[in-house]
Amino acid sequence: METERHARLFKNGRNQALRIPREFELPGDEAIIRKEGNRLIIEPIAAKPGLLELLASWEPLDEDFPEIGDPPADPDEDFGL
Repeated sequence: METERHARLFKNGRNQALRIPREFELPGDEAIIRKEGNRLIIEPIAAKPGLLELLASWEPLDEDFPEIGDPPADPDEDFGL
């Protein structure tokens, strides 16, 4: 892969934009940009894992949960009688 290539700058509304060549495409939908002297540094933001990916990464629990009784609700208690 090339490490250097000319790219075009253009106006997008009131902003200046940069056309990024395909070989330099960043993953994801967002990036962090910062300026160091005359250089612009662009870094992709790692996507946060979804709930299913997060749950799949957890180790199963080796604990037994205590039995919890499930008595029927007292109908008088619900209405303050």
